[in-house]
Amino acid sequence: MDKFFGTDGIRGTVGKPPITADFLLKVGWAVGSVLSENGPASVIIGKDTRVSGYLFESALEAGFLSAGVSVGLLGPMPSPAIAYLTKAYGASAGVVISASHNNFQDNGVKFFSSQGLKLSDKTQKAIEKKISTPMVSVDSANIGKAFRHDQALGRYIEFCKSTFDRICNLSHLTIVVDCANGATYNIAQCVFEELGAKVIMINNQPDGYNINHNCGATDTTHLQQEVLNHEADLGIAFDGDGDRLIMVDHTGEKVDGDELVFIIAKAWKKNGTLKSSTVVGTKMSNLGMREALSDLDINFIEADVGDRFVMEQLILNKANLGGEGSGHIICLNKSTSGDGIIAALQVLEVMLKSNQSLYDLKKEMTKYPQVLINVKTNGKLDLENHENLNQVISVVKGELADKGRVLIRESGTEPLVRIMVESIDLDLANKSANQLAEALQSS
Repeated sequence: MDKFFGTDGIRGTVGKPPITADFLLKVGWAVGSVLSENGPASVIIGKDTRVSGYLFESALEAGFLSAGVSVGLLGPMPSPAIAYLTKAYGASAGVVISASHNNFQDNGVKFFSSQGLKLSDKTQKAIEKKISTPMVSVDSANIGKAFRHDQALGRYIEFCKSTFDRICNLSHLTIVVDCANGATYNIAQCVFEELGAKVIMINNQPDGYNINHNCGATDTTHLQQEVLNHEADLGIAFDGDGDRLIMVDHTGEKVDGDELVFIIAKAWKKNGTLKSSTVVGTKMSNLGMREALSDLDINFIEADVGDRFVMEQLILNKANLGGEGSGHIICLNKSTSGDGIIAALQVLEVMLKSNQSLYDLKKEMTKYPQVLINVKTNGKLDLENHENLNQVISVVKGELADKGRVLIRESGTEPLVRIMVESIDLDLANKSANQLAEALQSS
């Protein structure tokens, strides 16, 4: 049986297997067939703004209908909105057509359960098994029906606003919002303006091709400059499907996911909101965050990289806050998935209740310099038995001693090996990361 699901659904380059219309037609049928095993089923489908979304929306819709599953179409909508609306509409599953932070050439599909959570491994395996069987449509009397949810946008905007404490008021804040020309383009402005903020929008004109291009959570250079140009209080950046958040303080400095999780964790610890006095991060989480949390007597749980694994550990440890430096932040007492808008509202709430700027809140945690290098690969590598690489790793670890660390892993969404080196000494971190990259490329 082929394995199609990665760490975040099925993703790849458009037009190359498995991201083709015929394959996604079959995926829709396979998912619909598995869902229908428990009786009549319905799904909702949303997408980000990339041009291929039109093609794959139609293919998935046809696949579900042929399995006898009814389909509610949402149009462009953030991934976390689909998680929320799946539960709100009582659908059997939610479908997201997106490649998240990738450029327009890529696309993919991911799914939420009826409870707004990522599908279980058991369900994913059942779907992969079904994909390997011949596609057989139901008879014409049992074909599913399709319709549009016209009120979905408004429902999600109101839901986001409901997670913000209304004793706070954003009327004294000027905020620059970067939507990455993605799925938050027609939502974010409404949320922040309706809560009182003066909002300056950038990168909110999607054309199908400019999603995540030199903008958004993966590239905050434009946002940082605009915050300074407008003398704004802060900047907010989302990625293409709206599940990542990176912020910028009034000095134009970037505030990443680790720092934002720390800011929320400290406030929640103080007011009793932080369940189990625990925060879940990943292997990539900065040493500085771990040390700062420890100083506050907050437990840190390390999950594998990916919001799916962060969620698993949150549930397992009865915790309600977790995230990644890349900007996936899960506030489980507010939403069933990582949500950029909702995470931003939690940070704004901390600012207002503490009467501190984002710059001041960020200073309470000292990050270790972290160097990241992505090395493209032509296929799966045996990292454990890579002799040249392991020799260099041994040397680098000796130089870093107990004041740094190395993490090398294969990406779950792209043909890349990700190298991370963390050290108090930035020059040493840069030198070490480049040595490791050279060792990997010399294979």
